[in-house]
Amino acid sequence: MKARSREFLDRAIAAMVAAIEIYNKPDFPYRAESFTILATNAWELLLKAKWLADHRNRVSSLYVRQGGGTKRKRIKKTAAGNPMTHSLDHLASKLRELGMLNEQACRNLRILSEFRDSAVHFYHQNPQFAERLQEIGAAAVKNFSSAVRDWFKAKLSRFNFYLMPLAFVSPPRSSEGIVLSNEEKRFLKFVNDQSQNDDDPASPYSVAVNIEVRFVRSKTADAIPMRVTTDPTAPAVRLTEAQVRERYPWDYAELTSRCRQAFSDFKVDAKYHQVRKPLESDSRFAHVRRLDPGNPKSPKKTFYNANILDEFEKQYSRRPPSGTSRSA
Repeated sequence: MKARSREFLDRAIAAMVAAIEIYNKPDFPYRAESFTILATNAWELLLKAKWLADHRNRVSSLYVRQGGGTKRKRIKKTAAGNPMTHSLDHLASKLRELGMLNEQACRNLRILSEFRDSAVHFYHQNPQFAERLQEIGAAAVKNFSSAVRDWFKAKLSRFNFYLMPLAFVSPPRSSEGIVLSNEEKRFLKFVNDQSQNDDDPASPYSVAVNIEVRFVRSKTADAIPMRVTTDPTAPAVRLTEAQVRERYPWDYAELTSRCRQAFSDFKVDAKYHQVRKPLESDSRFAHVRRLDPGNPKSPKKTFYNANILDEFEKQYSRRPPSGTSRSA
């Protein structure tokens, strides 16, 4: 029989997979709202799984209690008479205070919860909401995957944990202005305030993920050809040098430093080079930049995407996250 924390973890992963599947379907009414509801539910289940794992799988540790003083605190009940459990906001705040939950991920959850509340209680069709949800949703999925790995040493490679970059981005229909209600203005200001100062693309946690895809008919020197898919018939997307560096921010020295920080048994030796070399030919993990792109014999330098650490984790032992030695 599975431990309660593992049951909650499995349900959390199932909820996030459902959220992503809904998000990536062709457009239909209430798609954005459905994603926020399912993604928020997935995170609440994940936080409860972590809480149970740190409290000897005692379900009672999740119950909301009321009363105080000299009397024993009573368990608060729902309308159906069942014990009421702590909310996502409460658990996120507690885990952040204990050093278990990353601050960026906590801020992302605040925004995601606001999106959920807006979807449930205040229906909207403003395109700015869809664009911001793309950024917040992508970060929520990224953070979820990182937390599952850090807390439970579980890998989600068997799932396609990604959101389609164009899922909610459609060509502009006209140049007419967008009029925002006071409620919408306050909500978007809250999102912008929470997502400021989130400028480390190499971090495993983010408040928001900025996604910019441009389709241009150009042969300029700074347009670097790149294919995200192995399908040779797929249309190519050209990224500027700056965009490539944002996608691959680490050079060899930085990658080595990150490996030392991430893995307890890491050494710069023959094993390190044997693991790294094959990954350099995979565009998911590395990009080789040549001084003269048109000359295959030109000097080159390799840059790496942060996702490469997931591959190194198959060969090395990851250090426990900071704060895990503390009792919750």
